[in-house]
Amino acid sequence: MNQKVLLTGRPGCGKTTLVKRVVKNLPQRAAGFYTEEIRDRGIRVGFRLVTLDGDEGVLAHVDFATPERLGKYRLDFSALETVAVNAVRDAVRARQLVVIDEIGPMEIRSAMFRDTINEVLESGLPLLATIFARSLRFTDAIKMRPDVTLIEVRPDNRERLVFELSEILTTR
Repeated sequence: MNQKVLLTGRPGCGKTTLVKRVVKNLPQRAAGFYTEEIRDRGIRVGFRLVTLDGDEGVLAHVDFATPERLGKYRLDFSALETVAVNAVRDAVRARQLVVIDEIGPMEIRSAMFRDTINEVLESGLPLLATIFARSLRFTDAIKMRPDVTLIEVRPDNRERLVFELSEILTTR
């Protein structure tokens, strides 16, 4: 299996949780970011970006007053580009495992984010990322690359994947 692993699956299937558990199991350092839902009284109102070093930024929120939007969310690309992109570029400079959660419709609206994803894919570094399951031109091109392994995360395989991916991504 290739060390460029892309996790896909239905929303809520456990992709982000799987990424966090795999990274926690690894003996080597990794860098990058994951995405968390922001909830208010049980209702999702946005998405927060959190780097593996603990920096944070809000990518999308129903209350933002920005011109960019996707569905009910307004998008803040400055948070994506200063928090997430910088964390990914730091991983590349440090030659570490790159963690990207997620390559999705909100994130790929940023040209800087798309360029950074392409840099990672060409870097030869190991990658653990989540990617949007449905068809989008940019994500479909990544999924079709011969140097990536695409894995669908489901309730019946996610426990097993923690250990399998930890083994695959551990540098020796």
